[in-house]
Amino acid sequence: MNFAVLFEDNEAAAHKRSQHMSEHLAFLERNQAAISAAGPLMDARASSPAGGLWLVTADSVDDVQRLVESDPFWPTGLRKAVRILEWKQVFASGVRL
Repeated sequence: MNFAVLFEDNEAAAHKRSQHMSEHLAFLERNQAAISAAGPLMDARASSPAGGLWLVTADSVDDVQRLVESDPFWPTGLRKAVRILEWKQVFASGVRL
């Protein structure tokens, strides 16, 4: 199953991001079979940070939750909230799926 994971960041903990970034990126690399894309989101009008997004393939929402909680960012307080949404892809690279 495909999932979109939306993160809302905790601005009060933003100063911790650089301390844990290399661990976080290594985590993404180790989990590339499940996490096909990941990156920060920016508010396009305000040019301010708006959280993050992962595209994940997993067997269940519980598997995605475990993945989220194993990210080195998770215990630092950087993540204020997370939404795990099941995603049905119907279009890619100009082709209906």
